[in-house]
Amino acid sequence: MSSFFNDLMTGLNEAVAIEQGKLKGRRTVYEIQPVKKYDNVQIKQIRTSIGMTQAFFANYMGVSTKTVESWERGTNHPTGSACRLISMLENKTFETLPFVHKMATMQ
Repeated sequence: MSSFFNDLMTGLNEAVAIEQGKLKGRRTVYEIQPVKKYDNVQIKQIRTSIGMTQAFFANYMGVSTKTVESWERGTNHPTGSACRLISMLENKTFETLPFVHKMATMQ
């Protein structure tokens, strides 16, 4: 039989054993931190520390350059998912995103 079928049968047998109390199930618990808010000074500092232009940052964020300008002037503020993406820049974890690809290292 196929490897997929064997894995599927193993999983189903484990599920039945857990339900019958013969096997203890595993459980993973995740804690989601509240969305961090960023002010205009923090946004510009994070963007420049990564070496991004406003245009490149806007492309990363999926917003217009005008939006980034307004965030950095303090006339508008990022919310929700935009703040999550900014936190990934701040924590240097943005390269793990599927839409970010390192092209080359420039000297």
